[in-house]
Amino acid sequence: MNVSRFSSADGSLPANGSLSPTAQATLLLTSYFSKASSESAKPLTNAEWGRFALWLKEKATTPADLLVSDPKALLQGWHDARISAERIIKLLNRGHSLALAMEKWQRAGLWVVTRSDPEYPKRLKQRLKTDSPPVLFGCGNKALLNTGGLAVIGSRNASEADLAFTDQVGAKAAKEGIAIVSGGARGVDETAMLGAMKQGGVVIGVMADSLLKAATSSKWRKGLMDDHAVLVSPFYPEAGFSAGNAMARNKYIYCLADSSLVIHSGKKGGTLNGAEENLKKAWVPLWVKQTTDKDAANADLVTKGGRWLEADTQAFKIAELMCNEGGPVNQVKEQMGDLFSMPAQPELFFEPESNPEPESGPEEVIESEREIVVSESQTKIQAIPEQTAESEAAPSGPVDFYQMFISELQHLAEKPVTVDALIESTQLNKSQLTEWLKRAVDDEQVKKLNRPVRYQVKNKK
Repeated sequence: MNVSRFSSADGSLPANGSLSPTAQATLLLTSYFSKASSESAKPLTNAEWGRFALWLKEKATTPADLLVSDPKALLQGWHDARISAERIIKLLNRGHSLALAMEKWQRAGLWVVTRSDPEYPKRLKQRLKTDSPPVLFGCGNKALLNTGGLAVIGSRNASEADLAFTDQVGAKAAKEGIAIVSGGARGVDETAMLGAMKQGGVVIGVMADSLLKAATSSKWRKGLMDDHAVLVSPFYPEAGFSAGNAMARNKYIYCLADSSLVIHSGKKGGTLNGAEENLKKAWVPLWVKQTTDKDAANADLVTKGGRWLEADTQAFKIAELMCNEGGPVNQVKEQMGDLFSMPAQPELFFEPESNPEPESGPEEVIESEREIVVSESQTKIQAIPEQTAESEAAPSGPVDFYQMFISELQHLAEKPVTVDALIESTQLNKSQLTEWLKRAVDDEQVKKLNRPVRYQVKNKK
């Protein structure tokens, strides 16, 4: 089980192929190193990892402590109907498989970033919290993971006209210095990314499959060599195409970006589901290209909160899509807890790791132990935004966060204040803040001042 030659301080995979002990243990317990059918023990799912890691924390033990010749003694007292001690030991005994896999992946230029690494995308943590992947496999310039940009989404079988427009979007973004975030699949994804790369622009690709192949593909070589591209995946780097993984990665595309543009959506499928999830979770503004295709769901997305891209598609600027001011009307549901977090108690809003989620396919990689920092009582506090009644934090019934926001504004916006200043003082997501401000203006609670844009509460007589 000895994998000690993979040892580094930060948990990422540097040029010499090293991994920290914590990263080693997390990968051993949660990741696949070959096709699922050849694994003797099934790696822990996200929910299973959450239960086990919380138990380790209660015992003041870390995953790295399990990297001993006989971890059985450390597992005394562990009981779980689905996770036997024998299964854990089998997973830990895969050190040779881990070493071989890492050598192979490193030779192809792949690296690993864990949630404890500074290069890990901050947007994923902020927006997805416990649903953010604990490990990202990738290649290219890691620094690009925190640049944001415009997510471009659309069908694999888009029309020639839509693909031509998508190519223009990529080129426009490159010329304006805005990164393109997409999924690397054929059709709209690939066209947007290549359109930006041809102009020397930055691209961030979230791959649902075949990351190892993509790392050595001539298609992406120039961008990767020039440090203008990064390709990442939360899945086993050698995984083949899976509809489940393709659907699961959609949220990562939106959450790595600052705004999004749907070129063409069918009446069903990944493009529609991803866009609807983005509108529901209020991650980023959703723009929609106009179309005359009767089989498209573009108009449906606008009805649900997206915004039409202006008719003059030749004249628009990508920068205009990056502004949240007046964004999609339904994006007000996430991160409500951040508004009223207390500076003296930031630990109350650390991310719980026991969040159950459906057990996805064998390429799922699981939550890092370093992020498991809350007790069950803290988990309840984190859950406040999702609760509607009978909560300890809200014994009298549902909490109206908009009214709490208005109350806060009475002193925060007593004098004219900018959106950026309000974001800093409330820690709200920008799209959520601007939607509440728009509602407050409509309710005549707040007045909007221009040049520059500021907000001030109205004096009540």
